[in-house]
Amino acid sequence: MTDTSHETKLTLLYIFIAFAFSIGMRLVWVYHFNGYAPFYFNGQFMINTNDGYVWAEGARDLLSGTGTNPDAKEYFDKFHQLHDLSPVSSAASQLTAFFAKILPFSFESVIFYLPVFLSSLVVIPIILIAKALKNLEMGFIAAIFASVAWSYYNRTMAGYYDTDMLNIVLPMFLLWSVIWAIKTNKDIYLLFTALDILVYRWWYPQSYSLEFSFFGLILFYTLVFDRKNVFNYKLLAIMLFAMMNTDGLVRLGFVLAAFYTFKQEKYDKYIYYILGTSIIAFFATGGFDPIWSQLKGYIFRESVSTGTKGLGLHFFTVMQTVREAGHIPFETFANRISGNTVTFVISLLGYMYLLYKHRIMLFSLPLVGLGFLAYVGGLRFTIYAVPILAFGIAFLITQIASKMPTQKLKVLSMSAFTLLVLYPNYKHIEAYKVPTVFNANEVKVLTALGKKASREDYVVAWWDYGYPIRYYADVKTLADGGKHSGSVNFPVSFMLTHTQEEAAKMARLDVEYTEKTYDFGDKNKKEIEDKNITVFSNIEQMTKDYGYKDTNEFLKSLQSDIKLPKKTKDIYFYLPFRMINIYPTVTLFSNLNLMNGDKGRQPFFFVSRNFKDIGNKIQLAQNVFLDKRTLQLTLGNKTLPIRRFVQTYYDKNMKLHKQVQVINLSSNLNIIFMKNYNTFLIVDEQTYNSLYIQLMVLENYDKKLFEPVILTPQAKVYKLKI
Repeated sequence: MTDTSHETKLTLLYIFIAFAFSIGMRLVWVYHFNGYAPFYFNGQFMINTNDGYVWAEGARDLLSGTGTNPDAKEYFDKFHQLHDLSPVSSAASQLTAFFAKILPFSFESVIFYLPVFLSSLVVIPIILIAKALKNLEMGFIAAIFASVAWSYYNRTMAGYYDTDMLNIVLPMFLLWSVIWAIKTNKDIYLLFTALDILVYRWWYPQSYSLEFSFFGLILFYTLVFDRKNVFNYKLLAIMLFAMMNTDGLVRLGFVLAAFYTFKQEKYDKYIYYILGTSIIAFFATGGFDPIWSQLKGYIFRESVSTGTKGLGLHFFTVMQTVREAGHIPFETFANRISGNTVTFVISLLGYMYLLYKHRIMLFSLPLVGLGFLAYVGGLRFTIYAVPILAFGIAFLITQIASKMPTQKLKVLSMSAFTLLVLYPNYKHIEAYKVPTVFNANEVKVLTALGKKASREDYVVAWWDYGYPIRYYADVKTLADGGKHSGSVNFPVSFMLTHTQEEAAKMARLDVEYTEKTYDFGDKNKKEIEDKNITVFSNIEQMTKDYGYKDTNEFLKSLQSDIKLPKKTKDIYFYLPFRMINIYPTVTLFSNLNLMNGDKGRQPFFFVSRNFKDIGNKIQLAQNVFLDKRTLQLTLGNKTLPIRRFVQTYYDKNMKLHKQVQVINLSSNLNIIFMKNYNTFLIVDEQTYNSLYIQLMVLENYDKKLFEPVILTPQAKVYKLKI
C-alpha cells in the first residue's frame, strides 16, 4: 500500500468517526426527551428555534406545488400567494423541500434532524485543512472538538433548524479551498473557491463580508509575498466574478468562462486584462455596495435618523432587547468558543503558535475576527471562531504528543488531553435541555385556528410567535422574526398593552393600512422606483390621514369615536400564557413619546412563581410580602393597600372561574393569583386593564368588540368583531 493510499484511507476514517461523533452528541437531547408528549407534533419532535418556522413555511409551500397531483399547481397558488411573506425563494426552504421530497421521512422529521447532519459536515473541511498541513491527528481532534463546542452545538443541535446549520460549514470549505489553492496552485481549486462563494452567497446572502475578507487577505499576500505568481491573479479574478452583485446563474456563467480560460496557458498573458475586467464587473454590478453599507453602520457609525424625514417619529428597536446583539461577559464569550476560560486561553495561544509554524493559516483570520466580534457585537458570532480556535488547541495537543518517547504514550497523551478539553463541552450538552418553541397544546390551538380562519386573515401576536403562527395556522401576521422594526412593533405592542377599545381600533387600522401599503406598492411599483417614494410607517400615515400633526394626539383619539377603514380582512388575537414572561418587554415598544422618543413611566408588572406560605403572610419575593388577613402588600419597607385581589382557577372542564375582591379603589396596585399556573401577578391599573390581562388572564372581553374562538389554559384566541 502506498503512503498516499494509506493517508487517503486514514483521512476518510477520521472524517467518518468525527462525523458520527458529532451526530451522536446531537442526539443526546433526543434521548433525554424521547417520548415526552408536549414536545411532539404529528408523531415527531417539534423544532426548538422560532426562526426555523419561516424556512419550514417556505419548504412546505414549495412542496405543496410539486408532485404528480394534477391539481398541485392550483393548490400551490392557494397555499402561497402575494404578500404572505413565505420565503419560497430562500435557499434553506429550497434545500429542505428537496430533502423532504427525496427522503422517506415525514416533513417534521426532516426539519428536526436536518441540522444534525448538515452541521456535522464541518468536520470534513477541518480534517482536509489539517491534511494540507500534514497533521491529520490535529484535524481529527479539532473536528470532534469544534463539532460540539458550546456555541456551535447550541445553534446546530437537533431541532435548531436554521441557516446556522451550514453557516460555518460553507466558510470552512472556502478556507480549505483557498489554502489548497495557494499551496498547490492547481486550477481545480480556483473552481472550488468560486463555487463555494456562489453556494455560500445562495445559502446566506450576508456572506459577502467574509468573502471580501478572504479576497483582501489573498490580495495582500499576493502583493507582499508572491507578486509574480500568475495563479494568484487568477484566483483573485475568479473570486470577483463569483462575488458580483447579480443573479447567481449569471455569476456562475462568468465563473465557468473564467475557469475555462484559466486552464489554457496561452491566455496567461492576458491575466491582468481579465483581472481588470473582473474588477469593473464587480463594481459595476454593485458588488461593493453591501460591504460599504456594513462599513457605514459598524465602522463609521452612520445610521438613518428617524427624525429627518416625515414626522420624524421615534421608535424602540428590537436590537435594544435582543441578547444576541449586545455585549457579553468575557467568561460567556470564552465558554461559547472553547468550553471554558482556561481552554479558550490555551486554544488562543495554540492558534498563535499554529500561525507561526504554518503561516498559510493566516487566511483563517477573517473567521477569528468575526468570531471575536461577538465580544461587543453579540453572542451569535462566536460560532465563527469555534473551528479555528479548535485548531489551536488540537495543534498544541499534537505537538505535546510528538515529544512522547513511544507511539503508545503518544496516543495515550492525545486521547487524555482531547477528553479533557471535550469534557466541559459534553457537560454543557448534557445540561442544555432547551424546550421546543411551542408545546403540543399550543400547537393544537394554532392548528384549530387554521381551520377556522382564512389564510387571508390576520392574527395579532407578538413578533416572537409570528413564524410559528404562520406555519401552523397558515394565516397572515403583522410582525414576525424578520418583520419587527420599531414602527412595525409599535402598533402590535399598543394593541396588547392598551385597553380593549384602543386595541380593537388599532388592530383594524393597522391591518387595513398594511393591506393598503401592499396594494399601493403593487399598483405604483414604477412610480415608487422612479421617485424613490418611502412609506415611513403605518402610524405616521394614520396620523396624517386623520388630520393630526402630533402622533400622540392621534393615539389619544382612539379613546373616542373615530371612523375606521372599511373591513376587508378578519382579525384574530393569539394570546399565549407564555407571553407573561415577556410582557414588560412588549410594553417598551409602545410606552414612549413617538414625537421625541422620551420613554414613559414603565407600567408596574411583577410575576412570582416561587412564593412561600409563611403563616400570616405569603412571601412573593425576598422583600415582597402579601398579608393574607389584611390583603396588604409589603414592598421593601413600604406597606401598601391593593385595589383588587383576584383569584382564577379552571374546573375539570377547563372552564375559567374568577373571584374578584375590591379592596381599596384609591390604590393603583392589583394582585392576581392564577391558581392553576401557581403564579402571582402584581400589576398596576393600566396593566390590569390591558387587552392581554383582560382577555388572556381574566377572559373579560367586551362583547361588542371581541368574541372568543378558542379558550385553553395555554393560549386563547379571540376574533375582532369591528
